[in-house]
Amino acid sequence: LGKLLVERGITTAADARKFFRPQLPDLYDPFLMKDMDIAVERLNKAMGKKERILVYGDYDVDGTTAVALVYKFIQQFYSNIDYYIPDRYNEGYGVSIQGVDYAAESGVGLIIVLDCGIKAVEEITYAKEKGIDFIICDHHVPDDVLPPAVAILNAKREDNTYPYEHLSGCGVGFKFMQAFALNNGIEFHHLIPLLDLCAVSIASDIVPIMGENRILAYHGLKQLNSNPSVGLKAIIDVCGLTDKDITVSDIVFKIGPRINASGRIQNGKEAVDLLTEKDFSLALEKAGQINQYNETRKDLDKTMTEEANKIVADLDGLADRRSIVLYNEDWHKGVIGIVASRLTEIYYRPAVVLTRTDDMATGSARSVSGFDVYKAIEYCRDLLENFGGHTYAAGLSMKVENVPAFIERFEEFVSQNILPEQTCAVIDINAEIDFRDITPKFFSDLKKFNPFGPDNAKPIFCTHNVYDYGTSKVVGRDQEHIKLELVDNKSNNVMNGIAFGQSSHVRFIKTKRSFDIATEISTKVRMFFENGFRIADRQAVIRKVFRTAAGPRVFAETGLEYIPIMIILQYEANRPHIVHLIPNAMKTKMLVLFALALLGTAEKATAQAADKKAARKEKKELRQSIDRARHQQALDAIL
Repeated sequence: LGKLLVERGITTAADARKFFRPQLPDLYDPFLMKDMDIAVERLNKAMGKKERILVYGDYDVDGTTAVALVYKFIQQFYSNIDYYIPDRYNEGYGVSIQGVDYAAESGVGLIIVLDCGIKAVEEITYAKEKGIDFIICDHHVPDDVLPPAVAILNAKREDNTYPYEHLSGCGVGFKFMQAFALNNGIEFHHLIPLLDLCAVSIASDIVPIMGENRILAYHGLKQLNSNPSVGLKAIIDVCGLTDKDITVSDIVFKIGPRINASGRIQNGKEAVDLLTEKDFSLALEKAGQINQYNETRKDLDKTMTEEANKIVADLDGLADRRSIVLYNEDWHKGVIGIVASRLTEIYYRPAVVLTRTDDMATGSARSVSGFDVYKAIEYCRDLLENFGGHTYAAGLSMKVENVPAFIERFEEFVSQNILPEQTCAVIDINAEIDFRDITPKFFSDLKKFNPFGPDNAKPIFCTHNVYDYGTSKVVGRDQEHIKLELVDNKSNNVMNGIAFGQSSHVRFIKTKRSFDIATEISTKVRMFFENGFRIADRQAVIRKVFRTAAGPRVFAETGLEYIPIMIILQYEANRPHIVHLIPNAMKTKMLVLFALALLGTAEKATAQAADKKAARKEKKELRQSIDRARHQQALDAIL
């Protein structure tokens, strides 16, 4: 576990304490952010002069949670405030002329825009002419020319003075409210109920969960599990997560997609309506509606992904291309980002999916690990009307007639800059471990690495020479699965699992040939088939990374044929808990095993009565005595 800390840049005891025990007092002073003093002064002025304030944000999870956070906090002290989410279809991404006109007609004097606005030079200039000031709270990469806003809070500015640049849009909004509270003598505990929104935005927007984001996510998850806001509690109920320990994965796969579905299918304002609702019965009704949007979204997603796969299969020269760009006038604008993600997952290429909106082609881009798709799109900027985003996700629009030229230009940049290993599935293995090392103490220490996410991914450990215990067998109504029992050669532990839909490989497993596995230890079962994310369907290149005294040693195996198997391990008391089994290469083939563990009963063991603990201790001592006897017998035989 010490190696994992070093990989995360944690090399001192003080840094380790901060990592394992994130503390809210360790949040940075918000006034370190450039323009923060100006932003707070302008907000104070608006409230003092009784100006109407409009909180404006993007229609995705980050934008809607940011709007809900800022609106809910200011509303506690000021009533002349409203919020606005642009319509994805009528207005598009970011600040719109239509939105500015709405603000002018409503008598708004100040707009606080969140999770967008950093490139809205024309729109904010237009607003300024109408006497409306802007405070921008954004985290997207700015252009050389910044909008004429009163204040721009963005740690990615070239003249940035803030020590952490990876905040989500909601995180920037939180820092703004933290500064406002400090300036006005409002105690910090008033901000704590808003941290659940921060956690949802950080997990959903796939920002690094290190540094300040780790503090916000850690305490946000605590808030989400102990005392969530009314709106989030309703979503939790609809997701079936009530009374469960909610993790980052639950947000990514369940809570986030439902909030997103509102903006994809209808209007993101409905998501903010839910997140700011105070009546639980009304919140449940709104959550039910958003859940229905999510079902519609899943149907569209499935249909469009199937259509996209057919188009890709018919593309000429696909094997020689390093990118995928698809354009279909009939596709639903709200789902094209998800389809782009699917294509990236399936084909391991940066993907752009476009559809038609009036006379414009609008779309979303997604990238593979390590490749900056934003730079690829920026390379084509002369063909674009608008674009923005991050390293791994971006949005763009262009005239329809520019699509063919964009396809070629985008491919040109990608092919010149992408590395070969970035076009394959890569599994990073952090360290070696034996079954006997996976103890309750080890597992307890590993749990302290939570919350997991970008820059703090769940570690994967390598165990060598495991094999079938001899009792693995085919199961299932149609005999399509394999019930596995695996052991290694250094302990007596038997690992029980199910290989779903892979019964054709049972002969290989029954040969009892040894193989290596990569293990990810978890407290949750997470089927990676959820949301169509089928890791086990794809080829993988195993990249083993072991830290040594001489530095990292990297081993790569390429050109292998892989046999994928999906496994879920069952938990048994006093047995190791393994997740994600991915065995190593044998000759020219690899058996890829994905496994997940059920560890629920581990919690119950700690709550047993003292007499049961004593019994376990006695049993353990007896087992150790037997092991010592076996060891001595083996030693005697050798001697």
